Amino acid sequence: MIEKTPQINYEEIEIFSRLNKPQRKAVFHDEGPLLVLAGAGTGKTGVLTTRLIRLLIERKALPGELLSVTFTNKAANEMKERVNKQIGDLSSGLKWLGTFHSIGAQILRYHPEKIELKNNFIILNTDDQTRLLKQIIIDENIDEKRWSPKMLLNLIDQWKNKGLYPNQISSGEKDYFANGKGKKLYALYQERLKFFNAADFGDLILEVIRLFEENTDILESYQNRFKFTLVDEYQDTNTAQYKLLKLISDKSKNICCVGDDDQSIYSWRGAEVSNILRFEKDFKDSKIIRLEENYRSSGHILGAASKLIEKNDSRLGKTLWTNSGDGEKVLVTSVWDGEEEARLISTELESIMQKNRDLNEAAVLVRASFQMREFEDRFISIGLPYKVIGGPRFYERKEIRDCNAYLRLALLPTDSLALQRIINTPKRGIGETSVKKIRDYSKKNNIPMIEASNDLITNSTFKGKTKESLSQLINLIYRWHDQIDKHDNNELAEMIIEDSGYLEMLRRDESLTSTGREENIYELFKSLEPFESIQAYLEHISLVMEIDRDQDGQKVSLMTLHAAKGLEFDYIFLPGWEEGVFPNQRAIDEGGQDSLEEERRLAYVGITRAKKKSSIFFSANRRMHNQWISSVPSRFVNELPENNTELNMSHFSGEKELFKKKDFSDFDQSDYETPGWERGKNFTDTQSLEYKNTKFIENSNNSSFHMGSKVIHKKFGEGKVLSVDGKKLTINFGKGGTRKVMENFVEEL
Repeated sequence: MIEKTPQINYEEIEIFSRLNKPQRKAVFHDEGPLLVLAGAGTGKTGVLTTRLIRLLIERKALPGELLSVTFTNKAANEMKERVNKQIGDLSSGLKWLGTFHSIGAQILRYHPEKIELKNNFIILNTDDQTRLLKQIIIDENIDEKRWSPKMLLNLIDQWKNKGLYPNQISSGEKDYFANGKGKKLYALYQERLKFFNAADFGDLILEVIRLFEENTDILESYQNRFKFTLVDEYQDTNTAQYKLLKLISDKSKNICCVGDDDQSIYSWRGAEVSNILRFEKDFKDSKIIRLEENYRSSGHILGAASKLIEKNDSRLGKTLWTNSGDGEKVLVTSVWDGEEEARLISTELESIMQKNRDLNEAAVLVRASFQMREFEDRFISIGLPYKVIGGPRFYERKEIRDCNAYLRLALLPTDSLALQRIINTPKRGIGETSVKKIRDYSKKNNIPMIEASNDLITNSTFKGKTKESLSQLINLIYRWHDQIDKHDNNELAEMIIEDSGYLEMLRRDESLTSTGREENIYELFKSLEPFESIQAYLEHISLVMEIDRDQDGQKVSLMTLHAAKGLEFDYIFLPGWEEGVFPNQRAIDEGGQDSLEEERRLAYVGITRAKKKSSIFFSANRRMHNQWISSVPSRFVNELPENNTELNMSHFSGEKELFKKKDFSDFDQSDYETPGWERGKNFTDTQSLEYKNTKFIENSNNSSFHMGSKVIHKKFGEGKVLSVDGKKLTINFGKGGTRKVMENFVEEL
C-alpha cells in the first residue's frame, strides 16, 4: 500500500473542516467494511465524496484503484465534478466511478470472449428486447395476446435482478409464464442475445457475476485492482448488484456503503432492503456509523417523520435531529373531496407567491400519477405556473391522448388525424402498409380516412383479417357517433373506451406502468363531468395543450413521491393520505407487511423533503375508478406524533375532542357534517364505501362476488360471474359476450 502523505492539516481544507463528528469518523475510517447509515438530509453524498478525496490525498490508493458506484449518471457526474473541483489533477484517472451498469459494461468489454460475445457487442434497449421476445414467443407457438412479450420481459428482468440464470429458476417461478415455459423461454432469449452479439441491461451485472464465478483468475485480478470500494444509495441495490459487490470486495474487505434503510422505496425495481439490514452479518468485523444530524428540515418535521418510521420493524434504527429549531408543526388537514383538496393547496401556493417567496421551492407530492389531474386542472384554471417532474402532464400522457382521439372520432368520424392515431391501438391487425394505403387513397380523392377505408373495403382492396377489423372499427365509430347525445359524458367515454378494447389491453398488460395508465383513464372519465358536452371538453383540452411551456420563471413542482427522493423544497404538500390511496391497497394486497413498511418509508421520504413546512391532506370522499368512495384517513395519519402535528379538522363535528386525542380509531362517517348520508364504518376498518344514488353502500375490499354470482352492468346488462381475480371479474353477459370488468361497475342481483 502506498504510504500516507505526511502532515496534512485537514482543518485548513473546507470540506473537511465542516464535517461533524460522525461524518468525520466515516471519512477517516481506515480499513475494513463500513456502513454509513445516513438519514435524510444528513449529507451522505458529501461524506462519500469527501472519503474518496481523503483516500486520494493520503495516497491510500491511486485513482484507478478506487471503485465508486452510484445509481444514476447524474450522481456519478456530480461526484466527479466535486472531486475534480477539490483536488484537480489528483483525480484524473477515476475510470471506475460510475453506475453499476456502466462499470459492468466496462468490465465486459475487456473480457467479451469469456461470455460468448465480441468486443463490439451491442446493448439492447427495452423496445429491442420486446421485439426479440415477441419473435421467441411466436416461434414457440404461444398466444402472444395472452402471454405478452412485456410480461415475459418483466419476469426475466426480475430473475436477473435476483442474480438467477435460466438453469437456476425453480419450478415454482417458471410456472409464472405460459403454463411452465418461462424457464425455457428465458434460456432461448439468452441464446438469441449471444447470436446477435448483444446484451441487455440485466446482463451488464449478471454476466459480470458469471465472468467472475467461472474465471477465478479474472476475479482475483479485479480484487487486487480495487483497494477500496465505495457505494452510494446502498439501500437501493438488488440481489445481483449485492453479489457483484461481495465478489469484488471479498479480498480487501475495504467496502464503504452509504445508505438509508428508511428510504428504501424501490422494491418494484428489484431493490432489496435486506441488503442493508444484513450488512453486519454479510461483512464480518464491519462498523456502522449513523449520521443523524439533519441539515435540511426543522425539528417538528423531523420529529413527525422519525416517530412515523419507528412503526417499521425492518430497520436498523436511528433518530434524526437538527440544530435549526422546531419550526412549524406538520399540518394535517381534512377536506371533503379531491376538488376541495386541490383548491386549498392552490390557495396556499398563491399565498406563497403573494409573499414573494420562491414558487420553485414548493412541491405537491402524490402517491399515484392519477392524482395529478385534479391539481393540473386547478392550476391551469387560476393561472398558477407548474411543472410535472418525472413524466408528462396529465393531458400529454399517451393513454390520455389515445382516449381523446377516440372521443374526437365519436364527435366527428371524419377526424382523420384521430383515426390515424388509434387505428391499430389496441392491435387489430391493421398494419402500417394498410394504413398507408388508406392515407394515400384519402389524399388522392380528397376524402376523410374513414370514407377512404369504406371505399377500400368495398372495392376489395382489403381482405381477410384486415377487412374484418377495419369494418368493425368503422361500425363502432359510427355507433358511438349516434350515441353522442344519449349519454352523460363520462358514461359515453367509458362505453367508448371499453368497446374499443383499450382498457382490456391495459388489463392484460403486465408491465409496471399498466396499472397507473388504467387509473389515469378512470381519472379522465371523472374529468369529463363538469363539461356540458364532449365537444366542450375537447375544446378545453385544446386550450390546455397550448399553455405556455416555457420552463423559465418560478413554477410549483408536481410529482409522485417516488420521483421526489433526493429532492428538497421549502414547502411540501402531501395530498391523498387515505387508506387504499396511501398506503396503496394494491401494494399491500400483493406484498403484505413488507409492502406496508415500504409504503411507510415512502411517507417518511415525503415528509422529509420539506425544509420549512410539510402539509398533509386527507379527504372524506375520493373518486376512484369512476366511483365515489367514502375514504378513511391513512393509518399513517394516526401514527404521527401529537407533539409535532397540528390538526385542521374543519369537516368534523367532534373537532375539539379529536384535536386533543389525535386518534381516529373511534371515528366514523357520521362525524362529518353532511346530512343525508348513511353511517359508514369505523376508520380503523379497511372496508370501503361506494357512492351510488347519493348514498354510500358497503363493499368489502375482498370481493363480495364469487363464481356463479348473477350481476347487472349498466351497459352490458345481466350476466354471470365465471371467475374472480381480486377486484377483476370475468363475466358472461350472453349476447354482450364474455368480458373482464372491475367489480365496481356491477351490482349483484
